[in-house]
Amino acid sequence: MPGKRNGPVARPGDERAFDAVVFDFDGVIVDTENVIHSTWAETFDHYGASFSAEEWAINVGTYGAFDLFAAIAARSTVPLPGVAELERQVLERELELLKDLVPFPGVCEWIESAARLGMVIAIASSSPAPWVDALLKNVGLTSHFSVVSCRSETLAAKPAPDVYLDACRRLGVEPARAIAVEDSTNGLTAALAAGLACVAVPNSITRDHDLKAANLIIESLGALPLEEAVQLLSKRATG
Repeated sequence: MPGKRNGPVARPGDERAFDAVVFDFDGVIVDTENVIHSTWAETFDHYGASFSAEEWAINVGTYGAFDLFAAIAARSTVPLPGVAELERQVLERELELLKDLVPFPGVCEWIESAARLGMVIAIASSSPAPWVDALLKNVGLTSHFSVVSCRSETLAAKPAPDVYLDACRRLGVEPARAIAVEDSTNGLTAALAAGLACVAVPNSITRDHDLKAANLIIESLGALPLEEAVQLLSKRATG
């Protein structure tokens, strides 16, 4: 049963086992990052402003590193609405573009494999809970995650390790026995700081991020089954 821990993953010859997989959400489970980027690019352009790729990159996987509202207010050449109205416009456009959202290739297979192997799974995200919960429901994955840990008033966004530590605590798993799946430098930094092994899966937005510190880098979750990832990570941790 997904979400129930039946014990560690163990195979003959394994010197290290993992009990959990903790997924980032945006850019790992679903391709929201392209939608968020394109929506803000449209919004800046509409109000006669722009931002650089470098500015956007520092904001991926975290919150507030690049203050979008301050930047558009400073750079716009067209009168802006109030912040609340601008937020509404952006969210409305994002949800419109996300209506046909589907999980990335390999995500469902990793979830199924984790259940088969007796591993628990969680999400650790810098996005707010309402955003993650709504989109998980849209793609039919809500019931598979026993824990969803999100940025909040008490949990700092990545690169702080808070959401990963919270996810592991609520799963009842030691961080060293959990695998993080990340796509960004901020997320990777958070996972490693929390003590998890990390699989990096860059997407079109994060391909230029520095992910060399990851324990394993793969093109997509569809390119490597979870079982093989566990074996590789176990060997690298004890080799």
